[in-house]
Amino acid sequence: MKEYIINNVEEIREELIDLSKKIWENPELAFEEKYASSIQKEYLKSKGFKIEEVENLPTGFIASFGDGKPVIGILGEYDALPELSQCVSAERKPLVEGKAGHGCGHNLLGVAGVGAVVSIKKLIEENKFNGTIKYFGCPAEEEGGGKTVMCINGCFDDVDCAFTWHPFDINAPWRGGSLANLSVKFKFKGITAHAAQAPHNGRSALDAVEIMNVGANYLREHVIDSIRMHYVITNGGGRPNVVPGFAESWYFIRGKKAKDAEHVLDRLIKVAQGAAMMTETEMEYKVTDGIYDYIPNQCLTDLVYDNMVFVGCPKNTPEEEEFAKKLCDTLTREERLGVATSLQNDKSIVESYIHKEIVDGDKDKGLAGSTDVGDVSYVIPVAQFAMAAWPVGIASHTWQSCSSAGSNIGFSAMINSAKVLACSAYDVFMDTKIIDEAKIEFDKSLDGQKFKPLV
Repeated sequence: MKEYIINNVEEIREELIDLSKKIWENPELAFEEKYASSIQKEYLKSKGFKIEEVENLPTGFIASFGDGKPVIGILGEYDALPELSQCVSAERKPLVEGKAGHGCGHNLLGVAGVGAVVSIKKLIEENKFNGTIKYFGCPAEEEGGGKTVMCINGCFDDVDCAFTWHPFDINAPWRGGSLANLSVKFKFKGITAHAAQAPHNGRSALDAVEIMNVGANYLREHVIDSIRMHYVITNGGGRPNVVPGFAESWYFIRGKKAKDAEHVLDRLIKVAQGAAMMTETEMEYKVTDGIYDYIPNQCLTDLVYDNMVFVGCPKNTPEEEEFAKKLCDTLTREERLGVATSLQNDKSIVESYIHKEIVDGDKDKGLAGSTDVGDVSYVIPVAQFAMAAWPVGIASHTWQSCSSAGSNIGFSAMINSAKVLACSAYDVFMDTKIIDEAKIEFDKSLDGQKFKPLV
């Protein structure tokens, strides 16, 4: 039956590649993905799916087919990144200078999910099993917002489990977690004055920002090792001859667990309050975004790994191999090595240009960044995997990854990922005891903790 599923995906291969190309050629930033959202909805509607809009999320949607239990979800993304416009080239050549590009391969990520649900829908139509398949069109992953809104809206409340994937430089299931992330803006209000004639009358909001940043840097020594704090000054005043009456800094606080990041935020707020007191300014803050750490469900991840092995690696032509080599040559071996070992430990894989095997992920190798898939993993069991959509050692969020995501290297990874997603969903439809086992692990992992918005 899985060969039949794979054939279902192959039958729509060119349609999926066409969808992905169109999204790659028309990159849209977070919450602006009108085109990417609309062409996926139109395609799925033409295949017989029911389309639901998502409250407070204009570019999000849910496509469903079937009825009753089990309900299996496939998560898709399609937002791009700023300033990463790029041609399919081994040299830095923006399509449009300064514009967005798909440096994280989300043109591939979402469309693979579309292919998976269309393949499964055919089996439901043929009465191979009962249940419901859902594709979640999730915007704004890069700003940590889409899936969070969906969780708040209860979009996953009737879903038994979910699968997703991410374009990467290797082929491996994600065994490790990701970091929770809180995005916080601190605003300071002071008193303007002539900086030379009457500085004593001024109260510098910029001084408050700088003193807060100094305090934050001292705080780094007294937090757990997994905490990361990053900041920028988004407003430091207008001119040097005016004591700034307003200034703002923007912080990200990351931690292995959301509760760790929240604890550090409490301390950072006190630092900001102290800076305001020292400078006789007023301070206010706002948590603008917050996403949970990702909890991989190992039961479902085992299933994904088995299906990755069954489906196999993407197949590439000699021309694609040569293109991959040229992209790799834009980096040093040391630069590539740090990326290639982010999910697994085998350093020798940098000797190849395209990853040609399926390796198991390492539970101790967590994602250094953050993803709003984490929020979903606090609501239902979730598994995800990486598939080589760009050469080994190439990092995401780069012009090189954007170039590869618009090439046949990326499209081959997308098609293979659609097959893995569909086969994994099929296994759960055929044996719902897998859901029971996944939920036991899920409950144990959360240890009574419930999802609540971090914002």
